[in-house]
Amino acid sequence: MSPPGAVGRIAAELARPRLARWFRAPGRVNLIGEHTDYNDGFVLPMAIDRECVVAAEPSATVRVLSLDADETVELPADGSADVGSVTPSWGRYVAAVVHELAALGRPSVGMDAVLASDVPVGSGLSSSAALEVGCAVALAGMADWKSTPVLLAAACRDAEERATGVPCGIMDQLISVAGREGHAQLIDCRSLEMQAIPLPPALGIVVVYSGQKRALAGSAYSERRSSCDALARRLGVPALRDATEAQVAEDPFGRHVVTENERVLEAARALQVGDLTRLGELLNASHASLRDDFRVSTPELDVLVELSLEAGALGARLTGAGFGGSVVAVCAVDVVSAVGEAASVRYRKLTGLEPQVFACRAVEGAGLLDMSFV
Repeated sequence: MSPPGAVGRIAAELARPRLARWFRAPGRVNLIGEHTDYNDGFVLPMAIDRECVVAAEPSATVRVLSLDADETVELPADGSADVGSVTPSWGRYVAAVVHELAALGRPSVGMDAVLASDVPVGSGLSSSAALEVGCAVALAGMADWKSTPVLLAAACRDAEERATGVPCGIMDQLISVAGREGHAQLIDCRSLEMQAIPLPPALGIVVVYSGQKRALAGSAYSERRSSCDALARRLGVPALRDATEAQVAEDPFGRHVVTENERVLEAARALQVGDLTRLGELLNASHASLRDDFRVSTPELDVLVELSLEAGALGARLTGAGFGGSVVAVCAVDVVSAVGEAASVRYRKLTGLEPQVFACRAVEGAGLLDMSFV
């Protein structure tokens, strides 16, 4: 289901909402598998019911009004804009998507669009990927142009790198494109093969945003990636996915990547047999590794993980790249609200920060939105 707030705001903005074509692209929560995607490893994300919504009509140029920023960007439809010089800054994502799709052969058809999103910016839930994919599916729809899910996701990944200068993995964009309702996707980030893993009905998933915004461009994300690449070269392997535990035993970054890949595969098996206790243990181990070996956690995220466990979660970990953002916790489905509320109340008192709680469900990936709501 689309987010009523975003849809309602867009519909109120448009004089003739039924004449527009509507598109949606979800954010994501990564259940487990952090900093493994750019090491050719495994991840286990799901698309969530927080989305970027775009309503568009064909036009000569690409003109996009963001209701969230209350700003408009206008670009040539052929992708020729100088991405780095586009203002406002969020428009660089749009310009980069137009550029990357043009490189894939999308016809130079413009759109007059309005967008809104309820994926919180800086939360670690992939607001940027939702924006990129939302614009991409709208642009594709306006031009009646088709691509494969992997090619579309790769174009959006490349667009993020072009817009921000930060090299990123493909997980966020791929799950936004290829999410499955009621499932997580086990993604092999080397082959880009995906296996839909059913989420047991007894499983509850709660995300708590720490109130501590993070931005990859202002974090040590690029340094971590460079360190991993350098270690793989020293070991003589294509990527850290190919290293053994013995090879990385003395290197904390490599140790995290290798053991995290193992945890992802075991978490997928635990979900398949409904072993929620084991799933929780794996999330806890993942957070400890991210905190102690990969060093991307913060004191606030550590506190939020501990409070989630004390509130009744079976397991909890930071989700996203770290350096701020959100914690994901798994629990029995009937205590989702209680876990989120108890953890957030105590966290607010301890830190003075304002958390946000999201009970998440897995939804389909990006595409057309049913227009019957307008």
